[in-house]
Amino acid sequence: MSQAESNKPKLLVDGKRIDGRATDELRPIRIVARVLNDADGSAYVEWGKNKVLAGVYGPSECIPRHDQSLYRSVVRCRYNMAPFSGAEEHGRSGPSRRSRELSKVIKEAFENVIISENFPRTQIEIFVEVLQSDGGTRCAAITAASVALADAGIPMKDLITAVAVGKIDGQMAIDLGKEEDNFGESDMPLAFSLRTGELLLFQMDGLLTREELQKGIAMAKAAAQKVHKLQVEAIRKVYEEPREERFLPVKGALEK
Repeated sequence: MSQAESNKPKLLVDGKRIDGRATDELRPIRIVARVLNDADGSAYVEWGKNKVLAGVYGPSECIPRHDQSLYRSVVRCRYNMAPFSGAEEHGRSGPSRRSRELSKVIKEAFENVIISENFPRTQIEIFVEVLQSDGGTRCAAITAASVALADAGIPMKDLITAVAVGKIDGQMAIDLGKEEDNFGESDMPLAFSLRTGELLLFQMDGLLTREELQKGIAMAKAAAQKVHKLQVEAIRKVYEEPREERFLPVKGALEK
C-alpha cells in the first residue's frame, strides 16, 4: 500500500459521508440575486463552504473593435479565485492555468444559451470571483453566473444549472466536498439546460464504468432540478422583496 493510500480518510461510513450527508444529498445552498450596485446583473452563491460572487456587464460596446461580430454579441468570461479563498490559492495573484481553463469552459457553456444574435457588435462580460473555496467551485460559479445573466435581463434559452458527481469509496455521490474531491476515485462536473435536456458541460477526472457514468449523470440531473428551483426563486425575490432585504444574507455571511 502506498503512502497516499494509507493516508486516505474513510469517506463513507455506514452509508454516510464525512459531513453526514447521504450519497444523493446536496450541501446547503443559498442564492441571492442583484447584490452589486453597479453591475447590470449579479448574484451571490453560498454552496456548502463555497462563497462565489458573479457580476454581468452588457450588452455594451465591444472593445477592442476588431473583436466585434456583425452577427452576434461576443461573450467573455473571467473566473478568478481570490488569494484568500483557500490554502492552495494563498499568496497567488493574477490568472493561473486553472482560471484560464475554467473561464473558457464557462464562456463556452453560456454561448450555447445566450441569444447573442439579438445584440450584434456588442460584448457581454461575465465576472466570477471565488471568495472561499471548498470543492465544486466551477459548479457554484456557473450557477451564480446564470442567475446574474438573468438578473441583467440577458435573453437566454434557459438557465444553466451545474452539479458535480463522483465516486467515493466505490460508490457514486453528488456534490463532492473538498476532501471527497481530493481523495475520491473520480470527479465529474456537469452543467445542464433542464428545459431542453442538453448537457452543456462535461468534464471528468478519474475512471468510471459505463454503468457508473449513466448512474452519475442521472443523479446529477435529479440534483440539478433542486438547484434550478433555488435559482428561479432567487430571481423572483428581486421583484418581490425590498432591496435592503436582499442584502441581508450577504451581509450576514460576511460578518460570520
